[in-house]
Amino acid sequence: MHNGDGSSSVRVAVNRGKGLEFLDSIVGKEFRFTLIVSYTETAEIDGITVAGASKDLVGFTPPADAEFLYHGRCKCIDAVPATPDGKPTPALITRAMLRLANIPLTIVDSGSLIKPMVPHYTLAASHGRNIVHGHAMSVDEVDHIYRHSMELGRVLAKSTDCLIIGESIPAGTTTALAVMLAMGIDARFRVSSSMPNNPHDLKLRVVEEGMRSAGVEFGSLKDRPLDAMAMLGDPMMPCAAGLAIGAMDHARVILAGGTQMAAVLAIIKALHARLDDIAVTTTAYVVNDATADIRYLIGSISSDVPLLYVDPMLKYSSRRGLRAYAEGFVKEGVGAGGSCIAALAKSGFRLSAMDLLRAVEDEYEHAIEIPMERMRK
Repeated sequence: MHNGDGSSSVRVAVNRGKGLEFLDSIVGKEFRFTLIVSYTETAEIDGITVAGASKDLVGFTPPADAEFLYHGRCKCIDAVPATPDGKPTPALITRAMLRLANIPLTIVDSGSLIKPMVPHYTLAASHGRNIVHGHAMSVDEVDHIYRHSMELGRVLAKSTDCLIIGESIPAGTTTALAVMLAMGIDARFRVSSSMPNNPHDLKLRVVEEGMRSAGVEFGSLKDRPLDAMAMLGDPMMPCAAGLAIGAMDHARVILAGGTQMAAVLAIIKALHARLDDIAVTTTAYVVNDATADIRYLIGSISSDVPLLYVDPMLKYSSRRGLRAYAEGFVKEGVGAGGSCIAALAKSGFRLSAMDLLRAVEDEYEHAIEIPMERMRK
């Protein structure tokens, strides 16, 4: 694929030829990372997510992720976002990569419950409602977010060769499942989870109740992506789709995330956007997740869009909280996989996966271990 040591770190899981072409096109290029922070009341359903140290803190996770990327510490909460048992946010990986490769950052608020205390664009005034009611947003809200995001995507893409789009939204795989089913993609038991024990049955019950409430059947919104998002989605989706479609006028696009980005890709395709300058990227932890199937999802949506993935080598970390990623916890989020691939590509694949691990461990030390030592004193 490439001669540099880092080349074997990036693999193509779906549409290999397109994936190799995409990788060749971004070697040595400039990147811009955009994080969308958003919220859906679906996250308040018991057992649906562990994105937060407790249920009361779930709404703080997206803005805290944004603040951590920007400042290296959080302002809306006292500590780095973590799961209830202390596994750190994937924003830790992303921040390490942005610093390592000197990649600029843009924060976009698309319906975050708590507003991040960093400079940001706001594209949605309100967050998404619980999808069990079949009315997550109004069609006007979805259209507003989508159109304004498209304009922002055009602007951001003029300052880069490749726009990376990441997200932070608790319960995003559940809304992704709902939108994909409404659009005729059989995502049942195929979306990922930040937990090793993927709560598929719970997700499916929530989604089926939402579809009944909305009067929607499998595939009945195949050609109506805005309606699918309004009834069963979340405010991240129209924002990500709009940013990507707008950006592709000037730059290549990386949809950086797990199975949520499969739903975004389906929306982009249904909006009749061209798909030759876009790739979905994630971590090996999502691709190898035995409880999900992102290969099937991306492959069933498009034969033109590659799925690229990277192993950040966290299984070799001396830190237990980082090793947990390789044990089935967290896996992805905040564009972690895409930021790793961008750091490798920008270096001309001179960086290796072990270089990435060292950068992540350094970030872990400064963001978590040193502050904890100070607190003990």
